[in-house]
Amino acid sequence: MHDASSPAIETVGLRKAYGDKRAVDGIDLAVRRGSIYGLLGPNGAGKTTTVRMLATLVRPDGGSARVLGQDVVAEADAVRRRISLTGQFASVDEDLSGTENLVLLGRLLGYRRREARARSEELLAAFGLSEAAGKPVKDFSGGMRRRLDIAASLVVTPELLFLDEPTTGLDPRSRNQVWDIIRLLVRNGTTVLLTTQYLEEADQLADRIAVIDHGRVIAEGPSAELKASVGTGVLHVRLAEPADADRAAAILATRCGDGVLRDGDPRRLSVQLADPALATAALADLAAVGVALTDFSLGQPSLDEVFFALTGHPAEAAGDGQPEAPE
Repeated sequence: MHDASSPAIETVGLRKAYGDKRAVDGIDLAVRRGSIYGLLGPNGAGKTTTVRMLATLVRPDGGSARVLGQDVVAEADAVRRRISLTGQFASVDEDLSGTENLVLLGRLLGYRRREARARSEELLAAFGLSEAAGKPVKDFSGGMRRRLDIAASLVVTPELLFLDEPTTGLDPRSRNQVWDIIRLLVRNGTTVLLTTQYLEEADQLADRIAVIDHGRVIAEGPSAELKASVGTGVLHVRLAEPADADRAAAILATRCGDGVLRDGDPRRLSVQLADPALATAALADLAAVGVALTDFSLGQPSLDEVFFALTGHPAEAAGDGQPEAPE
């Protein structure tokens, strides 16, 4: 019998290397049961490799990991019976219908034919897929396919569900639908470990977040705590002229510190503030040299800005763009 008050996931010094690349380099985690826990980081940070080890698909090179109180190496079969994994890519058969996919999985998992059909109908209704249930999956939209993929992970309700970047490539409406499904699962007692590159997703869903960079946890805690750790606020400015960006960034760095973040819009800059009073002085400095603004605001740091403050680079630039593990 395992202690229900123990963590759903507990790792100490978890490590995995592929050749010279350390995909996971000594990760410590403690995930409370009944929570959503976010692993936040860019492609190549080590998130997927961590999930593969916890789901018993890859053997760790070092350290230890227990899932639902059981060792992922010594008790791998017992772990597999209690978890489910939805990976980054759809695992359903595109030539079968939604119903046929779920009935097939139900039969493989031990349901009798009638039970499998009843479970498939229940899941299709819960995921808003009843009307499309008879269509081949290849005719589904991306959002519908993703919802079916998650439904397939729940034919037998797991105690712990691993969701590896569940909303990659989805439009905002489909992403919100998947978020609602994840919240519902947790309300019904499932623990969720979520990996994501989307800072907003971690902010919206996760009770606690581990920020991962180059195979290591560089910060961990609730979203609000992580934001508070990088300063009291952030000054956002929007320039009238994109050509002023370099000059404005240099002025903001001199007045407020080196943490000036640029996003995809060349006219937008933001800078961490150790003291909100620095905002007034920074705006005065910009005006004094003739840098015109169309807008400015003072607010709490976003998780984008937290990542930048912790690593010195934007989230999207942190990974090397290569898969974390060989195919």
